[in-house]
Amino acid sequence: MGRIEIRFAGFGGQGIGLLGRLLGEAVSLYEEGKNSVMTQSYGPESRGGASSTDVVIDTIEIDYPKATELDYFVVLSEEAYQKYIPKLKKGGILFVEEDLVTLDDQANKAKKIFKIPATKIAETLGSRLFANIAMLGFVCANTEGIVSEEALTQVMKEKIKAKYVEKNLIAFQKGKEYKQE
Repeated sequence: MGRIEIRFAGFGGQGIGLLGRLLGEAVSLYEEGKNSVMTQSYGPESRGGASSTDVVIDTIEIDYPKATELDYFVVLSEEAYQKYIPKLKKGGILFVEEDLVTLDDQANKAKKIFKIPATKIAETLGSRLFANIAMLGFVCANTEGIVSEEALTQVMKEKIKAKYVEKNLIAFQKGKEYKQE
């Protein structure tokens, strides 16, 4: 497998840190022979400013926890796209919230671009707060060998507050089933 670097990015309040924690724990706890480390970054605003969470995954011990050249960039806001797109390596994979991110020429270095209306999907469940988990389901469905659906759903059941688990699992499933047009 080798080292895989993933960055989730958006604005404060979108649950970007939660995405990194869920993925990192799912890999570390439930994926045999894989290690992961998660680091988080956000501006002085806890809500509204660009924030990011990096997850590094490898089959060997991870000696440097920071992502330096992203294999996958998952972005849910325009500001975060502009700030972090330079770190996507040529031939990397880009996942975008299609209603909140406008792509420019910088996206051309991506080998593949996946788009999903994660916020609209979340709104069908009664709250935009589920957009991050819809995106996670979409990422899970469109990546191979990183993490299983079973590992992610298990971690969600353990780490998300009980009263929100059901809707998050539905959001995950809707994201997973979304087909890009």
